[in-house]
Amino acid sequence: MASSKKRLLTGLQPSGQLHIGNYFGALKPFIDSYEEYESFLMVVDYHALTTLRKPEEMRENIISAVKSYLAAGVDPSKAVIFQQSQVQEHTELAWIFECLVTVPFLELSHAYKDKLAKGHEANAGLFNYPMLMAADILLYDTDIVPVGEDQRQHVEYAREAAAKFNNAFGEVFKEPKEMINKAVAIVPGIDGKKMSKSYKNTIPLFGSKDDITKAVMAIVTDSSGERPENVYAIHAKFKDAVSLDALYEEKKGKYKDLKEALIEDVERLVAPMREKYNSLTEDDVKRVLNEGSDRAREIAQAKMKVVREKVGVSL
Repeated sequence: MASSKKRLLTGLQPSGQLHIGNYFGALKPFIDSYEEYESFLMVVDYHALTTLRKPEEMRENIISAVKSYLAAGVDPSKAVIFQQSQVQEHTELAWIFECLVTVPFLELSHAYKDKLAKGHEANAGLFNYPMLMAADILLYDTDIVPVGEDQRQHVEYAREAAAKFNNAFGEVFKEPKEMINKAVAIVPGIDGKKMSKSYKNTIPLFGSKDDITKAVMAIVTDSSGERPENVYAIHAKFKDAVSLDALYEEKKGKYKDLKEALIEDVERLVAPMREKYNSLTEDDVKRVLNEGSDRAREIAQAKMKVVREKVGVSL
């Protein structure tokens, strides 16, 4: 029996160890909502190939990414967790879409321009990235795609690819909608900038208490005020405003005490997840990915059967 729930798909970047910014920006919003939908969580390993050239690092990142979501609370029986590269229909459909869109259209990609500005190689995979992402989304008749405001264009590209195909060959693809969680604010790093591995300003999500302590104690503070604003901004993710303001009033000017309070609150959140993360084995992850990829492949194969008939390659 078909599910009455709307279908949600989100991509999981295999990009190494996560930090608390990733937790509040991506993991927690997904965990809070995924059971409301028929949810698909895809490890986008072929997307990572646009910049990653180290096979062992890729393998480690795939394992780490899945462990992170499982440790944070995703139940694999309630979401399809799968590996993009295990479902060959993604790259097949991407090629078909690439034959329908123009080079000038792809040149408008904000993400492509941003990567070039950051010094990344202008390889064809990076350029064609939006059409692989469109295939990722459209293969599963996805209704909802959770993205940040800066990724809205990716869903617009998917809608455009769907429209171009439907206009050329007949109605096949549903046009998805983006879901932008405006409540997800940027988590500041220990230097006050956005928390990012590229800035080396992170608090590790699954690090030891010593790792957390080292990071928190390194938070840049402004000695001119009574409240360390960078510490407070991070702490606000862990405590409600009333409790937090009372604590910072009580410990006014005592920066070390406030950092120690933040350490305890981070550890309270992280410790159970860290224990779960460390208990998961590579075999556990492979089992989840193989089962999820089998389920995803069944859906993708059925969709591609229709696509091949529509474009005329099925004899």
